[in-house]
Amino acid sequence: MTVVDADAVRRMTDALFIERGLRSPSSTRFWGLLVLAAVIASAGVVGDSTATVIGAMIVAPLMTPILGCALALVLARRRQVVRCLLLVTGGALAVVAIGMLLGWIVSPPDAFASNSQVSSRISPRLIDLLAALATGTVGAFALVRADISDTLPGVAIAISLVPPLAVTGLLLTVHRYHDAGESALLFATNVAAIVATGTVVFLCYGVRAGAVRARMRVGKFRGWTLVAVACVVVLVAAPLTAGTIRVARDRALAADARPVAERWAATGKWQISSVEARNGLIVIGVLGLPPQPAPTALRQALDDHGMRDADLELRLVGGRTHWCPADTDTCTVRKAGHS
Repeated sequence: MTVVDADAVRRMTDALFIERGLRSPSSTRFWGLLVLAAVIASAGVVGDSTATVIGAMIVAPLMTPILGCALALVLARRRQVVRCLLLVTGGALAVVAIGMLLGWIVSPPDAFASNSQVSSRISPRLIDLLAALATGTVGAFALVRADISDTLPGVAIAISLVPPLAVTGLLLTVHRYHDAGESALLFATNVAAIVATGTVVFLCYGVRAGAVRARMRVGKFRGWTLVAVACVVVLVAAPLTAGTIRVARDRALAADARPVAERWAATGKWQISSVEARNGLIVIGVLGLPPQPAPTALRQALDDHGMRDADLELRLVGGRTHWCPADTDTCTVRKAGHS
């Protein structure tokens, strides 16, 4: 493997280490692009527009301080590590705040329950960590190798940083705190993966030796740094494992509930529009003309088919939402989108 030269290390530090002054070119560029990316991502999520969200991914500059943290770890510059972490944290909080602001302005009546941009970011799994590790590796590799730097826009699209934070802010405004935490976990997963893979790639390419040749300040690299980075990845992997198991169970629960719901709807000539399961909650969308089949009959049918432990939310398209808790034979009407 080719060791990077002094010029390459200077290029990397110039690209990743944002200057301290708020009015410096790199700092104003970072915060300006971040605010714009947050607005674009939040608007794209609210409008359920994939193209708009992708645009926010390309604009977002959060990858810079995250990879900068990895480079600072390799060069053993503690102050720079802290500065990069503060930039990532401050930037993340800024995006969440912008998402909350937009959420207060245009909060939908269904609390984003039917929004595909939201639903795709509130169930992080181990596969997301695997994808983030691979994408982070490509990003660090493209930074080291100037001849393949044209792949960075693709990396920005593949690694989701700003959209999950925008989703977190939007969900906080509609009091979906658990789902907001899940989207924040997706962001944390991507950050941990980028730092871990960036650290390994920079070490493998001999960035420390290149920095010495460039007469840069290089601290003593200790093994605990790699241990700490590995521990962070493992720490993130734990809830992702639980999420993977939960998603598998929810899919199985939805598959079991669908034929039961379809038989129930057929008694009143209604139609099942959707059957989902979220954290053990069965959510069924149904449409048709009055009179509707009794929700309690569906609750009983689910109980008879071994789904007694699952709560039921029955959403009538254009009508009310019925809530049928587990282990009961009664259903109540509640506000749609409540979680």
